[in-house]
Amino acid sequence: MRILAPFRYVAGLALPPRCAGCGTPVGEDHRFCATCWTGLRFLASPWCAGCNRPFAFDRGDAALCAPCIAEPPRHAGVRAAVAYGPIARDLALRLKYGGRIALAETMARQMRRLLPGEIDLLVPVPLHRWRIWTRGFNQAALIADALAGLSGVPHDRDALVRPRRTIVLRGLGARQRAKAVAGSFAVSAAERVDGKTIALVDDVYTSGATADACTRALLKAGAQSVTILCWARVLSSTADD
Repeated sequence: MRILAPFRYVAGLALPPRCAGCGTPVGEDHRFCATCWTGLRFLASPWCAGCNRPFAFDRGDAALCAPCIAEPPRHAGVRAAVAYGPIARDLALRLKYGGRIALAETMARQMRRLLPGEIDLLVPVPLHRWRIWTRGFNQAALIADALAGLSGVPHDRDALVRPRRTIVLRGLGARQRAKAVAGSFAVSAAERVDGKTIALVDDVYTSGATADACTRALLKAGAQSVTILCWARVLSSTADD
């Protein structure tokens, strides 16, 4: 509204846009200073055709990493904007535990470039209602909201639910994580996902246990395919990157 324009101008002078990583003044909201920008490792091809694990060199469009050769994933790939590192971790923690909800759009802006063109629906990884009550929001749903606004792809935050509360996964190994989340997710109504090509939205992809459990539930309910779309991905030191 025009009547609010002078107030926005004054607010902009008093509270200039700041780097999402360190707080240094920058030209626009949701931007990074040069130091933080170069400190982020942005992910793109060449990567594994199965899970999008980055390769050090181009092996061809159909090349698979060793884990995908041994056990092909259920999902249609893991599209992560950046590799998990100090700056990426700090943003994720400040959103999840610090209540810095504006960072959801910061992440979504970088994730937008990796959103496959064939996606019909954005579905966030759900939280159990107890977690939402204590935290006040679901960070994955906030990111999906922002991504829907940027891309125009519909977002259904209630398509996938988490009826069973699980233990905190932080610090657990891959097998322990998989066991902890097994059977924890369900589709609220099959018609919401049936035949859809879905992007499952989350903040951080670690072992893949949560994403795999969500993917299993979505495919069982009739989804055509599920691509994982997240802000950051943990890459092990033994990976093919």
